[in-house]
Amino acid sequence: MLNRVFFITCFFTIAVSSASANLPDFTQLVEKAAPAVVKINTVGKAVSQKEQSRRQGQTPDMFRDLFEQRRRPSQPSRTMGSGFVISADGYILTNHHVVDNADEIEVQLADRSQYSATVIGSDRLSDLALLKIEADNLPTLDFADPDNLKVGAWVLAIGSPFGLDYSVTAGIVSAIGRSLPTADSTNYVPFIQTDVAINPGNSGGPLFNLDGEVVGINSQIYSRSGGSIGLSFAIPVSVANNVVKQLKSNGKVQRGWLGVGIQSVNKKLAEALDLPGPQGALVTAVVPDSPAEKSDIKPGDVIVSFDAQSILDSEDLPHIVGLITPGEEVKVEIFREGRRKKMLVEIGALDRGEDDVETANDGSDRLGLLIEELSEDELRSLRLRGGVKVARVSAESPSEIAGLIEDDVIVQLGYSRIDDGKGYERVIDGLPNDTPIPIRFYRRGQAIFRTIQLND
Repeated sequence: MLNRVFFITCFFTIAVSSASANLPDFTQLVEKAAPAVVKINTVGKAVSQKEQSRRQGQTPDMFRDLFEQRRRPSQPSRTMGSGFVISADGYILTNHHVVDNADEIEVQLADRSQYSATVIGSDRLSDLALLKIEADNLPTLDFADPDNLKVGAWVLAIGSPFGLDYSVTAGIVSAIGRSLPTADSTNYVPFIQTDVAINPGNSGGPLFNLDGEVVGINSQIYSRSGGSIGLSFAIPVSVANNVVKQLKSNGKVQRGWLGVGIQSVNKKLAEALDLPGPQGALVTAVVPDSPAEKSDIKPGDVIVSFDAQSILDSEDLPHIVGLITPGEEVKVEIFREGRRKKMLVEIGALDRGEDDVETANDGSDRLGLLIEELSEDELRSLRLRGGVKVARVSAESPSEIAGLIEDDVIVQLGYSRIDDGKGYERVIDGLPNDTPIPIRFYRRGQAIFRTIQLND
């Protein structure tokens, strides 16, 4: 009996030791890479009344009164984040949102030396910014080959969460090519999802593979509490490479543009459209005079291949189109009326404003809304006689500033009752500018009054 217990104990010890031996040792990676990681502090313009209103619009209703009662005078905004050196002569990569609207940018290196940085270029759609400090012979980091990153691979982050500089966290790649919803439906980044602990202050910092190469730039977390819950997202180097080159050369980013509205294809749609399966990007609208219209792409077409890359879901298309150089001709395959068709498309330039994206042309009105009619069943369940449902809220629109969100049901504008879509359109056509207008809507069964102001 004693011999058997001894055998089991020895076996358990050996198994644990073997498992420990297979875990990566990050110490050398950190020692080599950390000197090229920087801490970034910014001071920006005072938050405007409009921006205060916009932020309150994103505040849950139960906390809204508290914010309005305790509104303080505008004060300079301060942000902190991370970044890393990409060339020895002082070029630094970070997130756009770290330095957006900053008047002063201070970069602190690992040796505690501090430099004032200038913005060479910043790109909102990719959330990347290129900075420059006056320094030489700096330690640098290299980008990894984007094709070599696999789900399940070990990754490591170095950054300044909550200002605690040079904090190291590790985890694995949870998914690749994640599309994250945004307020204005722009989506040009196929994010890397990881379970690496990322918190405020990590933004702009590098995500490494085990070779010490940068595979991504930490950008976002998903959290209900504001802290890490194991869902973090990084911008892949496939996007960063393209953006850095353009920012360094031109100070801005030019993207490919197709000019279509798209949606995903489910099983029922696939059957109705005679597709072999639920795949591709279903074209819902075509922008007039766009590259899509000139190439004879039509609503109802399903794009299944673009530039020799398969389109499995509608979210894949903007990622590919955005990286194509304007003026380049690419091969496109579509399904039309159950038949596969090939065509050539000359890609245009997204130069009509950054908000004119593949999912644009959403029909937003003066309030910045796309609305839907309510069915009789919906009205009955809400116990309403009439109203219109909010399907989409455009970024920085009067409605977003007022705090409206998707699925709100508008029942009154000014002193006019809203019964249906036609009534809604008649009312908004006559609304005055620069005047606060009462708006009443229902959210999750609760009636809410706000004010909305048009400035067009």
